[in-house]
Amino acid sequence: MKTASTPDQVAPLREFVIAATEVVAQAMDESARIAAIKPLLARLISSDGWLAEDAAKPHPDHYCQYLLHCDPLERFSVVSFVWGPGQRTPIHDHTVWGLIGMLRGAETGQHYRWDADGRLQASGEPSRLERGDIELVSPATGDIHQVANAHADRTSISVHVYGANIGAVARHVFDAASGQVKPFVSGYSSSAVPNLWDRSDAVRRNITGAAA
Repeated sequence: MKTASTPDQVAPLREFVIAATEVVAQAMDESARIAAIKPLLARLISSDGWLAEDAAKPHPDHYCQYLLHCDPLERFSVVSFVWGPGQRTPIHDHTVWGLIGMLRGAETGQHYRWDADGRLQASGEPSRLERGDIELVSPATGDIHQVANAHADRTSISVHVYGANIGAVARHVFDAASGQVKPFVSGYSSSAVPNLWDRSDAVRRNITGAAA
């Protein structure tokens, strides 16, 4: 297996990043921005050959969050979430808007809300995302949830877009039984990001074709 995408393979991610950068550069409210980015994410997750193998590796003990791109002004970031069999997150929040797109496998999610007595309670029925499905999280609509790989025997991968450099955002994890809230910063599982900008092969082909 290849350990990194070639420039041609990574083109869908590059195209997503360019289009999403154009969206976040415009003055619009959160709901309009999410509505503009959602179809871009849907197109990105319609195929999965663009994801580098290094950003798709599960860990035997915990899920992984690999950085695929962070906007230089930290207006948005793109990550791959890689779930080993049966792995799950703690109950957590995001503090920024996010879109979760299912790339491979499936995952389940349970949303939580604070009740009138200040206790954290499950809200609604658990959801399930299958390949191609997209879910929204936002402080405006509810961004406290717990997510798990829906499969006990294989890896699942989702692609997340957040309205910040999510690995550097101060967030919270929650213990529903005790009500305890702890701060956390997720960081990233990767030490490198995909090279979106090496288009030298395509330029060479164009030059060669023009000279022929």
